[in-house]
Amino acid sequence: MTPMNEVTTINREQRAYSDAAKKFLARKPQLFINNEWVDSSHGATLDVEDPSSGKIVGQVVDASDRDVDRAVAAARAAFDDGRWSGLAPMAREKIMHRLADLLEAATDDFAELEAIDNGKPKGMAGAVDVPGAVSQIRFMAGWASKINGEVIQPYTIPDGAFFSYTRKEPVGVCAQIVPWNFPLLMACLKIAPALAAGCTIVLKPAEQTSLTALRLADLIAEAGFPAGVVNIITGNGHTAGDRMVKHPDVDKIAFTGSTEIGKLINRNATATMKHVTLELGGKSPVVIMPDVDIAVAAPGAAGAIFFNSGQVCIAGSRLFAHRSIFDQVIEGVAEASAFWTPRASLDPEAHAGPLVSKEQFDRVLGYIEAGKRDGASVAVGGGAAEAPGGGYYVNPTVLVDVNPQMSVVREEIFGPVVVAQRFDDLDEVAKAANDTCFGLGAGIWTKDVGTMHKLASKIKSGTVWGNCHAVIDTALPFGGYKESGIGREQGRQGIEAYLETKSVIIQL
Repeated sequence: MTPMNEVTTINREQRAYSDAAKKFLARKPQLFINNEWVDSSHGATLDVEDPSSGKIVGQVVDASDRDVDRAVAAARAAFDDGRWSGLAPMAREKIMHRLADLLEAATDDFAELEAIDNGKPKGMAGAVDVPGAVSQIRFMAGWASKINGEVIQPYTIPDGAFFSYTRKEPVGVCAQIVPWNFPLLMACLKIAPALAAGCTIVLKPAEQTSLTALRLADLIAEAGFPAGVVNIITGNGHTAGDRMVKHPDVDKIAFTGSTEIGKLINRNATATMKHVTLELGGKSPVVIMPDVDIAVAAPGAAGAIFFNSGQVCIAGSRLFAHRSIFDQVIEGVAEASAFWTPRASLDPEAHAGPLVSKEQFDRVLGYIEAGKRDGASVAVGGGAAEAPGGGYYVNPTVLVDVNPQMSVVREEIFGPVVVAQRFDDLDEVAKAANDTCFGLGAGIWTKDVGTMHKLASKIKSGTVWGNCHAVIDTALPFGGYKESGIGREQGRQGIEAYLETKSVIIQL
């Protein structure tokens, strides 16, 4: 097989922004604290870069320690006086639904900002990211009225001597740090359960992608949340994020990002025994059995890795195809990769965009080169896509002739790169699938229900998909085994992560 060349030249010049986007980008860099836009204490800013062009298009605040302290103080006051947790559950639910309605009505604006900031196609953001964010808020809003304790009969005490029950109470002030790959969706996934539980929040988006979180702040104020309930600050992770994690008035940390940073956060949070939820890295296996329809499974495997330019924690980055169909699967994935050829994010024909930054671009290309040096062969892609006007485009890449010791097999690349390996039987592929420090997601393609269930039980992963990949639903818990994280988000487990359980025992 030979590396894919672009058959036709694609114009990767970024399209013109809408007037609404231009107006938003021109806003003065500020922080959202106590339902007000406020200036930073020191005036430092970070550049906003459009990865489709590599051009600087705006600035956001690089929050100082003093800025973080001010936001945490606002959240602390709002929690301690009960202005949010003390509301009737119906009232909290109603305000959350109002936020979801406002966000849904502004889908086009948010999709464009996400495309400009992150590089993902506007069409994808409008079809996936914004509706996903809306569904997170709506689902969790319903839980506000369903948080209940229970009456418990003591085991060692005669009946009637004591009355005992449990209460579910909000954990308190939550510091939430979200990643750059799904900025709006991850922000809403974090704030929604915390709000339903009655917590207050300081949210920090990734320094690379802060625009939609700041735009969301406008809607939070418009929806009618009391001041201080949701505070949104921007800034670097090693400064503002670190200050949030170590702050004595923060009760819980929720972080989505790299395993390396997650471990650091977990260590720092133990100093004050904060509650911690971590959703971290992955190196998800995709297993294709010999009984599949390759015309369906191969494009499915391609989408598992190339969607969002591979910048997905659950990306199917390790492909295991049965030896009898391996060559056909690789040919099918290579053919399907053309659909995911990157374009500028505002190109209406785009299905995939550039990588988020020059740093990520260099990282992914570095892994591809390391794979080649280690002996991997390039079946398709294998390098940067042409972009005379600038931007960080990497072609969908399939590497074969790999072995388990290679860095491209063992480490999370977070780009459109998949490593493909052969296998012969279930025990062999289950062992290979589990030969990783990660355990976030896995995919299985087969027509045999028995095989599906056997493999699903063997693979150590927080989510296993059958004949699909990366299907995420707000009702289903999400999280990882091993070094892929601590705790679960979404579903009932997602709101329980923001609750304390109190036992009350009364002698009668």
